[in-house]
Amino acid sequence: MQFRPQNGWGQPGSTNSYTTSYTIRATENANIFPEISFQRLGKETESSLTKQELSRQVVIIGSGPAGLTAAIYSARANLNPLLVDAPADHEKQTTPGGQLMITTDVENYPGFSEGIQGPDLMVEFRKQAERFGTEFLEEWITRVDLSERPFKLYTEDKLIKAETLIIASGASAKWLGIPGEAKTPHGFGGNGVSACATCDGPLPHFRNKHLVVVGGGDTAMEEATFLTRYAKRVFVIHRRDKLRASKIMQDKAFRNDKIEFVWNTDVTRIIGTPEQGVTGVHLRNVQTGEERVFDSDGVFIAIGHKPNTHLFKGQLEMDAVGYIKTSGHSTATNIPGVFACGDVQDSVYRQAVTAAGTGCLSAIDAERFLDHLPIALPTGEEVTIEGEHITPDHRVIILPTGEVVPNEPEQPRE
Repeated sequence: MQFRPQNGWGQPGSTNSYTTSYTIRATENANIFPEISFQRLGKETESSLTKQELSRQVVIIGSGPAGLTAAIYSARANLNPLLVDAPADHEKQTTPGGQLMITTDVENYPGFSEGIQGPDLMVEFRKQAERFGTEFLEEWITRVDLSERPFKLYTEDKLIKAETLIIASGASAKWLGIPGEAKTPHGFGGNGVSACATCDGPLPHFRNKHLVVVGGGDTAMEEATFLTRYAKRVFVIHRRDKLRASKIMQDKAFRNDKIEFVWNTDVTRIIGTPEQGVTGVHLRNVQTGEERVFDSDGVFIAIGHKPNTHLFKGQLEMDAVGYIKTSGHSTATNIPGVFACGDVQDSVYRQAVTAAGTGCLSAIDAERFLDHLPIALPTGEEVTIEGEHITPDHRVIILPTGEVVPNEPEQPRE
């Protein structure tokens, strides 16, 4: 048993040393070994012979600012990180690189006095992570098992084992859930309905047209402002009488002559034809109940995002919305060795720079955990990789056996 200092760890940096890694793709078999396992009675098992196995010290889920920053820091610490991200999929609206891949001008990320395009910024993030040896794998993770270490992540044909797991899976666009919003052929999604102005706004279908943006926050203001580059007119429909967006985003939208606002109004249905796509929306005034049809050639839903945490429900502690709960003193979750960063655990700030900051924290937390140093949990106690628990007041250590010992330096023998 090792004494855990009460005021700072005072320990050296990581002593782990691993060979430089490389980039792998879904079709490559780098560092893959056949999985051999024994069935456990009463538990669901998968055929070990049909899975390829990857074992890593650090596995990161997500390739936005948080995930790539975690990759940079853990790779520089010689922890040989594997970053797993979902492939680009228009139907599921997944984009490697995170939300900045669908963002235009980024003016508030430090280091770029003239601003930078979101996709260009993420290219630089990735190049830096690759420079230090991060491995990249684009596959869908179908389920995870966090019941014991190493943690297990399952894809269609792989089993990934992780000594530590950093969750940086970000957030996805929210939808209204109204008729006509679904993907074609069940609605007009992809045929006049979108949740990404940057992706779809420049398309010929939307040029020189009357477009609707639904929402009242920063997302809606950015989408509306961007669309004015191509549209004849943009109508922002908001169910309240004032916006929730930041003042700078509101001012930018109010100053734009091509943007009009429709207040106190809900969009209840999107209408159109398979041949033409969207032709209009049904509106309802929330104060008077009056309903009307509003002509439009396209609808952009911009009502915010939800955290991509469905894989971890029932295993990690979350709030009512689905954001993962982490310690106030670290990015640790309720499961030792699992860390969360970026939008999956931040429901307040949700900025690229704060996501990158928490990605840095997660990498350092994972490194310390692997170096047998205590990590603060959401409960206030600290835990080590050996399973030792240090009470919030730092006075007692509970060993994995259940034995309770005082957290005090050993007195020299006389």
